[in-house]
Amino acid sequence: MSAPSFTAEQTPRRSTHRAPAPRRGSRARRSPDKPRRSVLLTVLMGVTALYALMPLAWLVINATKTQKGLFGSFGLWFSGDFALWDNISQTLTYDDGIFVRWFLNTLLYVVAGAGGATFLAVLGGYGLAKFDFTGKRAVFAVVIGAVAVPATALAVPTFLMFSKMGLTNTPWAVIIPSLISPFGLYLMWVFAAEAVPTELLEAARMDGSGELRTFFRVALPLLGPGIVTVLLFTMVQTWNNYFLPLIMIKNPDWYPLTLGLNAWNEQASTAGGQPVFNLVITGSLLTIVPLVIAFLLLQRYWQSGLAAGSVKG
Repeated sequence: MSAPSFTAEQTPRRSTHRAPAPRRGSRARRSPDKPRRSVLLTVLMGVTALYALMPLAWLVINATKTQKGLFGSFGLWFSGDFALWDNISQTLTYDDGIFVRWFLNTLLYVVAGAGGATFLAVLGGYGLAKFDFTGKRAVFAVVIGAVAVPATALAVPTFLMFSKMGLTNTPWAVIIPSLISPFGLYLMWVFAAEAVPTELLEAARMDGSGELRTFFRVALPLLGPGIVTVLLFTMVQTWNNYFLPLIMIKNPDWYPLTLGLNAWNEQASTAGGQPVFNLVITGSLLTIVPLVIAFLLLQRYWQSGLAAGSVKG
């Protein structure tokens, strides 16, 4: 067959008509996958962020002022004299450098207390998630009940018990109660149940791996994000602990930073006391620096730990 021929009049032409442009008043269709923005929600989030950052901004600004500048200038703006480095030097050397001793005490409580609490939470959470035994539901009820009980409610009974044991006014009075973290145990329980496949553990056991080797070589790497999350929670809780050391420790040499800075503040507020409000503010700023650094370094592990188990593959 021969190809069909067209004359000049019959040759098809492309249409020169363009689709009508959408009217300005018409709204473009939103993609179903794209979240819809809410102006009200954005404003509320901005106000919440401003409310959360306002105390930090006040602390940073006032840490740069002298004792006189604290009371002679606006609280949310800098004064004429920039005295941050002088304040830091005075804070570290005031009263024979007791601030450094308080910092080391707090570090001891965090390493021993928060580190030990994380270790016990990992062991307990893994065991409760991957082993079946009689009374497991009762243990679950006890853990949930312990999470609901505030730590301040147990402070006085703990003090009475430790006083009979002769542990008050010693670091053990702060470290031992910090080893128990019901929330950390519950968090690791939930995380281990989702993050560690039971089939993987059974395969390791069939290959002749013992329980300890299976835990350290197979389960522990998978529990990394959850461990970091529990560590951050317990670290912040121990670092900011105030009420328990208040009733347990009377010797200033064993004070954590929370008690030490409060003692300086009371000294400055007492009639005839030495005004050291600038040192209290600067010490408070130095106190939060390690926590900020820890969160920045462990942020990605912490976020993945919180999100684990929310989406199942």
